[in-house]
Amino acid sequence: MLNVLDNGRQTLDFLLDKFSRDNIDAPQREQALLRALVFGVLRWRGRLDYIISHFSKTAFDKIDPIVLNILRLALFQIIYLDRIPDSAAVNTAVALAKTSAAPWVAGYVNALLRRAAREYRKVPWPDAEQTPTASLAAEKSFPEWIIRRWLHRYGPINTTHVCDSVNTIAPITVRTNTLRISPAGLMERLAEEAGQVQQTTYAPDGIMIVDPATSIPKLAAFKSGCFQVQDEAAQLVSLLLDPQPGERVLDACAGLGGKTGHIAQLMHNAGGVAALDVNAKKLQRLEVEMQRLGITIVSTHCHDIESDFFPEQFMGFDRVLLDAPCSGLGVMRRNPDIKWRAAKRNLAKYKTRQIRLLNSISRVVKPSGILVYAVCSAEPEENELVIDQFLKKHPEFVINKELGQLPDKLRTTAEFSGAFKTYPMLSQMDGFFAIRLQRE
Repeated sequence: MLNVLDNGRQTLDFLLDKFSRDNIDAPQREQALLRALVFGVLRWRGRLDYIISHFSKTAFDKIDPIVLNILRLALFQIIYLDRIPDSAAVNTAVALAKTSAAPWVAGYVNALLRRAAREYRKVPWPDAEQTPTASLAAEKSFPEWIIRRWLHRYGPINTTHVCDSVNTIAPITVRTNTLRISPAGLMERLAEEAGQVQQTTYAPDGIMIVDPATSIPKLAAFKSGCFQVQDEAAQLVSLLLDPQPGERVLDACAGLGGKTGHIAQLMHNAGGVAALDVNAKKLQRLEVEMQRLGITIVSTHCHDIESDFFPEQFMGFDRVLLDAPCSGLGVMRRNPDIKWRAAKRNLAKYKTRQIRLLNSISRVVKPSGILVYAVCSAEPEENELVIDQFLKKHPEFVINKELGQLPDKLRTTAEFSGAFKTYPMLSQMDGFFAIRLQRE
């Protein structure tokens, strides 16, 4: 899986989802170990690589990528997993090297890992005073370009807090399907099936599951459509949109339907929700998901909103949600592969695309209609700078500060600008930006 991710063609979410579907009957313990290893290596890759480069007699950039992943896996187990003996981690790595590389590589892997197991605590880190970017990047396991941005924006203390929050293992957060059960009723069911549960801080229908006893798809409450897996910050976006029963609502980049289901739920399954996406396979899975939830008002449409063409049926929506494609830097806590896939140069590309999408989708909002722009990123290029440029070109739109059903706890910060941001370090949610616009 790590080798496939290095190719950059598939995401961690996609690979884990495929693995779960292909191995649904695999023991929960084995699935949990696989996830722990993959997430752990990706979360701490920068730190692991720094330690490997310290002990390696081969230049780091000359290490074969497959061998490098073998070293990362073993070193992660040595440093972070107490239940796996160091000798077992080393022996497994050596065995893998024998089947994946030249014969001499096994000796190299064995020698490096045995020395690292004894001495990794003594590795000297870059000096925090002289090279703060390199120091934080190595110790907290982030690319230097991200650390450099955060140091400029947040300062060293807050940047450290951000890094620590992103590196924390996120709880499984779900949203109650109130069409079928109340949050209290779901908490009672999940406590019996999954173990420890607690209500989310802000989202009224959100529940966090701590260390579930089994995989989510195997839970009876999941099979009966009582909830969707959705981070608390993502739930707030639909509350900002505030769709009403009987309205025509468009989910412009619907994906697998997390927010689509929430929108229909807030509408009490009355009205019409058009779910658009350019990926037909995702829409097929969205349809299955709506059936599981008992939602009947969603229609799916495979359409590229960048084409700047909309059939007549897509005109005059009461509310439109554009959950735009973005860098995903706000969800690195749940998707640590983003750390190593994202690049600074891509932020400008995303900004250009996001503005283009906003320009296109704005035409289908009816007069006095609401348009919510959202991204799972707290980077200015994808947040305020997108909105500023859009509003300059579209004077018919203004920021609407009514904030829908956004909880009171978040209104104080959102009422000033009309936008809300969430950060893992402040709210234990993913990093999101969302703003509510209205067509005059």
